[in-house]
Amino acid sequence: MKSKKSALLRMDNVGIVVESLDETISFFAELGLKLEGRATVEGEWAGRVTGLGHQRVEIAMMVTPDGHSRLEISRFLTPPVVADHRNAPVNALGYLRVMFTVADIDEMLARLRKRGAQLVGEVIQYEDSYRLCYIRGPEGLLIGLAEQLSNK
Repeated sequence: MKSKKSALLRMDNVGIVVESLDETISFFAELGLKLEGRATVEGEWAGRVTGLGHQRVEIAMMVTPDGHSRLEISRFLTPPVVADHRNAPVNALGYLRVMFTVADIDEMLARLRKRGAQLVGEVIQYEDSYRLCYIRGPEGLLIGLAEQLSNK
């Protein structure tokens, strides 16, 4: 019998847990993501996936303009949140940040600062390829911004 080799098809989304769903949706909408849907997920079936037992979670799915990447934003109602990694430093272990490519990093920073974003370090240029920075967004979430420089 011939065995089938599993193949990765795509990455569906990155998940972020927050306290304020509305504020976080608004922030990522300003960044350029579109709200694709919002719902409450609850019940024993969901807890079997996460290992949390019975759970009730408000979720919002946001999608990038190209339609290829999604951000799932969750607010746990039950069970309560048990840990907080939002303000972890850049060198903390585990999943830490999500990076977005933007057309104009300076313009985007100006817009996001009006929504409370704070620059972590500084905007730097990496060779002739990118301008990069990290910001703290809603609830201290770490977000990377990259502006690809034209190759002239």
